[in-house]
Amino acid sequence: MTGHLILLRHGQSTANAAGIFTGLLDVPLTAVGEAQATQAGIALRDAGVRPDLVLTSTLGRAVHTVDLVTDALGLDVLVEQLWQLGERNYGALTGMTKTRARTELGDARFQSLRRSLHGRPPAMPLSLWFSLRMSPALRRASLKAVGRTESLSDVVTRIRPVLYARIMPTVLEGRTVLVVAHGNSLRALCLLLDALTEAEVEALNLPTGQPLLYRLEAGRGFVPRGGDYLDPSARAAAARVAAEGGT
Repeated sequence: MTGHLILLRHGQSTANAAGIFTGLLDVPLTAVGEAQATQAGIALRDAGVRPDLVLTSTLGRAVHTVDLVTDALGLDVLVEQLWQLGERNYGALTGMTKTRARTELGDARFQSLRRSLHGRPPAMPLSLWFSLRMSPALRRASLKAVGRTESLSDVVTRIRPVLYARIMPTVLEGRTVLVVAHGNSLRALCLLLDALTEAEVEALNLPTGQPLLYRLEAGRGFVPRGGDYLDPSARAAAARVAAEGGT
């Protein structure tokens, strides 16, 4: 049996459109993002891909994407919300425009904090931290585990158990798992799936609303390395994300 894993970054959010560091802020999809999510579901349907299990974060933009994808698929499927799949906590950069952050930090520091494996922004102010604790999409236990800032390496640490304890056992049964999450939680998952180097993960950009398909093959693991986008234009979309400064 050949199992499949599909990774899908949620549709465009209002913060994506505004060029803001979103992190753990619970922001909605734009109309464009909703259309992207629906189109992702249509692409899965047309490719004959029907998930047996959907894993998503607790943040609304990912949950809404799941609703639109499964509606387009006409599919009633088990959906699990896992805080570990949430977006990276950008600490003090949360809510800041990327243009302002680049100006204040300088290009090198901005690149390191945003894209590198180990760059960790300063901790977010306590006032913002406590306001996040009131969000219905976030749980106090998860916020405590995440802390007031994260590097991408920290996200890898919280994603790893999901891969080995939840995703792998299901895919090994020959079933299909769809993971709907965020730019950085999916970059972290790709690092584990593809054994990416630090340079490779820094260069990795995942466009919104584009399903990325892996197969699990005996003796080879998840293939192909880097996955296959269902839409050939997705590579160009990833290049546009890179040109805008990355995920």
